[in-house]
Amino acid sequence: MLRTIVWFAYFWGYLLFHLPVLNRGRKALKAGKWDLADAIAYKHVPEWCNTLVKLAGVEITVTGRENVPNRPCVFVANHRSLYDIPIMLTLLKDPMPLVAKIEANKFPIVRRWMELLHCLFLDRANPRQGMEIINQASEIVNKGYHMGIFPEGTRYKGEEGGMGPFLGGAFRIASKSKAPVVPVVIFNSRACLEGDGHFTMKPQKVQVHILPAIETEGMDRAALKALPQQVEEIVRNELKAGTKH
Repeated sequence: MLRTIVWFAYFWGYLLFHLPVLNRGRKALKAGKWDLADAIAYKHVPEWCNTLVKLAGVEITVTGRENVPNRPCVFVANHRSLYDIPIMLTLLKDPMPLVAKIEANKFPIVRRWMELLHCLFLDRANPRQGMEIINQASEIVNKGYHMGIFPEGTRYKGEEGGMGPFLGGAFRIASKSKAPVVPVVIFNSRACLEGDGHFTMKPQKVQVHILPAIETEGMDRAALKALPQQVEEIVRNELKAGTKH
């Protein structure tokens, strides 16, 4: 319990202490100075996330970074826990924007940091807004940023090794921006947080596998239509194989 208290104290304490930095970054973003805003986000978001990982006693092992093409990609990952968010934000050298659920708007200070990182907020109950998010995310990718998405749309709360079906939005972003899709498989993150049904932090070893990218440029309509199920099967098979070891 003490670890959890310290973790949440740091979570909110860091954000509050760095409010002046956040405001400086937001002003830069509104002024169109994306380089300055990015410099602030790229310094503070990994610093915050990496410390959260250490305070939780979590050891993250990432394999497959060599599979990431040297250009903007859409990363799609299975989703088991809220802890998947800091995992995705520390996956690469610089934190990537994420497509998050609209519920993140409940926490204004978190939302503002996410906006500084060019994250987007999806209301799954609003199909029209969903199309707007696809267009906005494609524009961000076209500007040179990776984009991270959990295509299940929500956290899978079943047994380790399982996952929900992949929805198509992430793949429409990739096809619209002609970006490669990079499947990401996260193992054991729910055991760090939410595994007992409570928000209690527990030290764990988490593995993250970055799988080979799938090019979307040049795909015909039939291949694009089949892409969500194709990637879902790739992630599901890797998840099942890794869980057995």
